[in-house]
Amino acid sequence: MIKLDILSDPICPWCYIGKTHLFRTLSRRPDHPFVLEWHPYQLNYDMPAGGMDRRAYLEAKFGGREGAAKAYAPVLDAAEAAGLTIDFGAIARTPNTLDAHRLIHWAGLEAKQTPVVQALFEGYFERGQDLGDTTVLTGIGAACGLDEDMLERLFASDADREDIRARDAHARERGVTGVPTFVIGGQHVVTGAQPPELWAQVIDELRAAPGEDRA
Repeated sequence: MIKLDILSDPICPWCYIGKTHLFRTLSRRPDHPFVLEWHPYQLNYDMPAGGMDRRAYLEAKFGGREGAAKAYAPVLDAAEAAGLTIDFGAIARTPNTLDAHRLIHWAGLEAKQTPVVQALFEGYFERGQDLGDTTVLTGIGAACGLDEDMLERLFASDADREDIRARDAHARERGVTGVPTFVIGGQHVVTGAQPPELWAQVIDELRAAPGEDRA
């Protein structure tokens, strides 16, 4: 088996699209060699702990809704092509995603990372859930099979906060400047929301190559 490390942020629309493309291929190729692990990368690592109003965020990043609409047009086109529905209008706040990444980390300890990542994407992009709200995050984790009481206790503590920050910083130090970023077997890097066809080609090449067991 081959390790596929995925650096992602649950408020990154290209990460949602890229995940969809990847898993479309994996569902068609159940013989794929990948063992997946999700890793933290905050698009807005300097976001205030409580997040910020979405309108204020758009003003700061794109100069307002008109600039945001222009920037997000290709995102919406790509999402539609991938069969996804993204409702930017439902998002009232842009969150700090540190706690969301803590949840993904804890889910990994229970072998539930991918379901939690998917639920975070759907909650944010389809229902406008505030991923900076630990009550929302606890509900998402519990719906994916994590212990609700345990999550409440963990979110009330500082558990793994510094670890997530350190892992995020480490990715930047190694040259990661955007997500999604996929690292295959600890060696080969694929960036961006690549189409299913590329992943099919990657799987074929890995299957054909000798000595590619790097899990």
